[in-house]
Amino acid sequence: MSVQERLTDALYGAGWGTVRKLPEPVAVRLGRTIADVAWKQRGKGVLRLESNYARVVPDAGPERLAELSRAGMRSYLRYWMESFRLPAWSAERIASGLDVKDLHHLTDGMAAGKGVVLALPHLANWDLAGAWVTTKLGIPFTTVAERLKPETLYDRFVAYREGLGMEVLPHTGGTAFGTLARRLRDGGLVCLVADRDLSSSGVEVGFFGETARMPAGPALLAQQTGARLLPVTLWYDDSPVMRGRVHPPVEVPASGTRAEKTSVMTQALADAFATGIADHPEDWHMLQRLWLKDLDPARDPATSPAPDQEGTTS
Repeated sequence: MSVQERLTDALYGAGWGTVRKLPEPVAVRLGRTIADVAWKQRGKGVLRLESNYARVVPDAGPERLAELSRAGMRSYLRYWMESFRLPAWSAERIASGLDVKDLHHLTDGMAAGKGVVLALPHLANWDLAGAWVTTKLGIPFTTVAERLKPETLYDRFVAYREGLGMEVLPHTGGTAFGTLARRLRDGGLVCLVADRDLSSSGVEVGFFGETARMPAGPALLAQQTGARLLPVTLWYDDSPVMRGRVHPPVEVPASGTRAEKTSVMTQALADAFATGIADHPEDWHMLQRLWLKDLDPARDPATSPAPDQEGTTS
């Protein structure tokens, strides 16, 4: 393990070990302070966040984009402060931490017994939403986590999410899809963050007027198992309660090849994600490259070459 990897692991360990013990108002102030310091430093993650917001809000000038990126960093650090503290929250605090519109799409789908796939973008706090599902609704679910470096950091994330009641599978290794399909055929729930393709073999979609690539997994799972596919968007307001919406089901097209059906369904997910992101752009924590013009210089010779690991991932 490199020195940087040891430092990264130690910092996350300190977060879960120290921030969770802070009184909530203190943690809120700490998160905002860290966010403002990071925003003022104008590092790669902040600049990428601002560049992504420029796609979402194309009419925004430099001042508006700066305001958005500052609010975005504050939202991002709110996510981290909450996540570090979630293991110490009571069941009552978790249950009161989220208010969801149109929840019937999920509960009706679970009652049908064919399984449900919830697909979310990186909006607000998806970990809190997951803890709310297991705590408030009493529904266990399975998810997939990106295998992070160092391995000890990945283990921390797995232990954290399993402690919130989730079954966590590694993204790599080739067995996740089959396990997810089995859970759905048993009438279970699968939750996937699905606005950024990690495999470089996802589905191309139109997203805020340009082409991006999103994972095919949610659509393929729905096709192969008959599970209901539901987009979910989340956002913060000025209260301690996060808000959410379960969007109407994405239907499997009646005709077409599997690839054609997957393309149509993934585009429908992207459209639902775009609706939530456009309404609350500051809560979209996308500090990495997403659009193909940014990932592949051949798509746009004017863009910077080499994609890199900008920002942090979760």
